[in-house]
Amino acid sequence: MTWNDFNSADEQNTYDLIPKGTLAKVRMTIRPGGYDDYTQGWTGGYATRSDTTGSIYLSCEFVVTDGPYVRRKVWSLIGLHSPKGPDWANMGRSFIKGILNSSRKLLPKDTSPEAQNKRRISGLADLDGIEFLAKIDVGKDQNGDDKNEIRLAITPDNKDYAALMGSHVASAPDAPAAAPANPNRPSWAQ
Repeated sequence: MTWNDFNSADEQNTYDLIPKGTLAKVRMTIRPGGYDDYTQGWTGGYATRSDTTGSIYLSCEFVVTDGPYVRRKVWSLIGLHSPKGPDWANMGRSFIKGILNSSRKLLPKDTSPEAQNKRRISGLADLDGIEFLAKIDVGKDQNGDDKNEIRLAITPDNKDYAALMGSHVASAPDAPAAAPANPNRPSWAQ
């Protein structure tokens, strides 16, 4: 077998979409865009600014870590700012809150001081490498073709959460905080 003879190479794999509504444990990695805005707390080069629209977002890769779709990847954006108004940023903030609730095993209605503290991050780096339970959706790519995307984090009040996350829900306010997951922090962000 030589590097330029591909006759013995395996056939390409094709993947059907992950079915809409599938719940899967995922690890989120932020693909750096190099945009910083210190007044917003967006540091470390994690945010991306679109030259076309002026929107600012996190370009995220989600890798399924368990179940029948393990190692499959889904790409989605999380909005931080849009020149058109606050809606996209508000959706992004809600999604990040859901990710934190899912990852840190917080019930959405828990307003205890401990839960509020667990919903704070020191920067976007805290989200890079975070694991949570996601609902897989189907949307359209720029060519109009179907693609998987993630727009919803599943929180501990969902009946399937405990079984899929493999752990119990911390309902007591004094439950220990989950350590921020950054095992795959890129070298440029060290």
